[in-house]
Amino acid sequence: MEAPVVQLDTTMGPVTVELYYKHSPKTVKNFLALAKSGYYDGTVFHRIIRDFMIQGGDPSGTGRGGESSFGGKFEDEITRELKHTGAGILSMANAGPNTNGSQFFITLGPTPWLDGKHTVFGRVASGMGVIKRLGNVQTDTNDKPRTEVRILRARPL
Repeated sequence: MEAPVVQLDTTMGPVTVELYYKHSPKTVKNFLALAKSGYYDGTVFHRIIRDFMIQGGDPSGTGRGGESSFGGKFEDEITRELKHTGAGILSMANAGPNTNGSQFFITLGPTPWLDGKHTVFGRVASGMGVIKRLGNVQTDTNDKPRTEVRILRARPL
C-alpha cells in the first residue's frame, strides 16, 4: 500500500504530509477521517514555538479542544522505529498518555525529549519552506501567533 498523503492548504501556502500507516494505523485513520470530513478546515495554528514546533488541529483555537474521529480520546501508538529526529515530523499533541484527539504538531528541529511520549504518524513530504515560515511567525508570551495562521482546507490526496 502506498503511503496516504494529506494536503494542508494554509494561509502561508500548501504543505503535503505523508502518513505512516504501517506504524500508526489508528492515528493515521483518525487524521485521514478528520481531514476528509473538513474538521480541520478553517482551524488555526494556535501554538508556535520557534525552533521547536507548530501546533494545530483544535477547532476551538485554544489548545484545549478537539476530539478524535472515534469520539473522545484514543490510545498512543508509540514505536521505537519512529522518532522526533528533525524538522518536519508530524506527531500527535496530547495531555498525557493515551489522550490523542485531533491536535497535532509538526517539528521545526530535533525534539528527542518527545520520543516515547507522542505518537509520530507522518512527515512533511513537500512544503517545508512553508513550515519554516510558520515557525518564524511572531508570537505572544503564551506562544500564540500574533497574526492568525489558518488551515484553509485539509484533504487526503
